[in-house]
Amino acid sequence: MPKRTDRTARRQEILDAAVRVFARKGFATSRIEDVAAAAGIAKGTVYLYFDSREALLAAAFEDYAARSAALLTDLGAGPPLERLARLVRGAAEMLAAHPDHARVLLDVWASAPIRTQSATSPLDMARVYSDVRQAVTGLLREAEAQGVLRPGVDERHAAVIVGAIEGCLLQWLVDPRLPLTELADTIADVCVAGVRA
Repeated sequence: MPKRTDRTARRQEILDAAVRVFARKGFATSRIEDVAAAAGIAKGTVYLYFDSREALLAAAFEDYAARSAALLTDLGAGPPLERLARLVRGAAEMLAAHPDHARVLLDVWASAPIRTQSATSPLDMARVYSDVRQAVTGLLREAEAQGVLRPGVDERHAAVIVGAIEGCLLQWLVDPRLPLTELADTIADVCVAGVRA
């Protein structure tokens, strides 16, 4: 049993090192040698766990996607707008806790042809965005059904909320003085104010 744990821990160490390297150097210019050096291991050891840089990137994305999915399922109970605020706050806290992941994703987004992502791409951002928009739309519709929001909320409103989170994230990445986690409630308040009943 300890060997499995050691292998799992080693894999995570390599993945963490890769994310740090990709965040610092950019994915396109990072090499397996850089990842190995950051992890304090031989280059060949990386290949025992990951076939390529792309496999490392895919694993980093899967890690991000899993955290995003957990965030969507752990909103708890309560009024829909409170759960929406928890979702926005949770997203901001997740991104602030993992800034290197955010930098890597931004790097890949900025350098990849967005619309030509294949259905088998490990970076299926369309799926992640769709899941988040669906969750936000569901919360908005619940609030609408309770008479808290005006009629007609839909996925477009959810896209604006997601865009506000990402816009603040981008600003925070270039100016870390911006209090990303403190902006979460403001994002929720501003975005919901426009659709209140």
